[in-house]
Amino acid sequence: MQWEVVIGLEIHTQLATQSKIFSGSSTTFGSEPNTQASLIDLGMPGVLPVLNQEAVRMACMFGLAINAEIGQRNVFARKNYFYPDLPKGYQISQMELPIVGKGYLDIALEDGTIKRVGVTRAHLEEDAGKSLHEDFTGATGIDLNRAGTPLLEIVSEPDMRSAKEAVAYVKTIHALVRYLGICDGNMAEGSLRCDCNVSIRPKGQAEFGTRCEIKNVNSFRFIERAINSEIQRQIDLIEDGGRVIQETRLYDPNKDETRSMRSKEEANDYRYFPDPDLLPVIIEDAFLESTRASLPELPQQKVERFQVQYGLSPYDANVLATSREQADYFEKVVAIGGDAKLAANWVMVELGSLLNKLGVEIDQAPVTAEQLGGMLLRIRDNTISGKIAKTVFEAMAAGEGDADSIIDSRGLKQVTDTGAIETMLDDMLAANAEQVEQYRAADEAKRGKMFGFFVGQAMKASKGKANPQQVNQLLKAKLEG
Repeated sequence: MQWEVVIGLEIHTQLATQSKIFSGSSTTFGSEPNTQASLIDLGMPGVLPVLNQEAVRMACMFGLAINAEIGQRNVFARKNYFYPDLPKGYQISQMELPIVGKGYLDIALEDGTIKRVGVTRAHLEEDAGKSLHEDFTGATGIDLNRAGTPLLEIVSEPDMRSAKEAVAYVKTIHALVRYLGICDGNMAEGSLRCDCNVSIRPKGQAEFGTRCEIKNVNSFRFIERAINSEIQRQIDLIEDGGRVIQETRLYDPNKDETRSMRSKEEANDYRYFPDPDLLPVIIEDAFLESTRASLPELPQQKVERFQVQYGLSPYDANVLATSREQADYFEKVVAIGGDAKLAANWVMVELGSLLNKLGVEIDQAPVTAEQLGGMLLRIRDNTISGKIAKTVFEAMAAGEGDADSIIDSRGLKQVTDTGAIETMLDDMLAANAEQVEQYRAADEAKRGKMFGFFVGQAMKASKGKANPQQVNQLLKAKLEG
């Protein structure tokens, strides 16, 4: 039987506010356990939550960026459940009237096509604390520093049909919230994590199958692996005569499998009701328009501009606009170096390879945009060749200074003097007289292959400093003369 996969995602985005959503406690990551939990975060008797306006503004920014309906009257509710890291016994969240309603996001797939994924809603809520198991034998520690941290939970429509589509969607959300400056996107620290709802159905069937939710997956690679593992589990289960039970599961990356965590709760299990300590939030038109005016250039707008302004291909524009930092770096390089395609190649290939090797982000790149732009100028004015440029780039990455100082100190300036190149070629051809005769006696097809040998010998003789275009032109004339 042919199966169709149906995937919907819930992405929990930690908002980049300085304080928590209902208290003045700090949201700084990495502090000593339980040093950033106030009486409000602990839900002590008599304390009252006060809504953080910045969290509201950030949620509105996201809603506007995905062309969503903004709930200008939205309500906080209590989601009741017992868990050791939830000291109040309930989580303040939003249910019936969320701050962000229906919207959509266009994602770029691997084959270059664009797919529109619906966003059902995005609502504000507080995070819970964290249970710690590693440092305690036979016991669990509770760190409540994270309790009360503002989250925007982004709920998609079940519009994705493969794990790769799901990853593309998460990457698009990740890029968007970082562009907006509302989340740092650090998945390793839990700033952005994903719950994956997965089901299968026979191809052509309209009705959805029974879904399972994979909780708290926090890397792009694990999202893809977890979904594929769960898809295979469900197919095997049904084809063996079993049936899928709606439940919450965890992904074990070491075993590459999902395992049952608990039966899946419904909304009525949480006994939602409006929080009596918080009034409905009324968002005025002036606040919304002020927020709209503060929106930066969004990723898709940047992709389109890069194609029009710089003549880049859709692929190159998409890669360069992956992050706001990379796009800004590229534009600084172009402003200095002048050649957009050349700049795009160096940023995506050489710089990208260096960053991967070092395991750092572009804002920590050892080669600045100013240094790279200066080096591209030397390629364009024929001071150095593309091959020598790689040596210069490596030296810049090692901290030897800018391109001009490296070219001077290492004597890397390209030889463009025609007379000097001709003398070098004459010496090289005299040393390879037998190959020259073979070349002249060969047919056109064989000559093409043999020509590369002479180019290699010429560049070796010049220690890579001769202008390649001039070498090719002069060498061809001499061999055929």
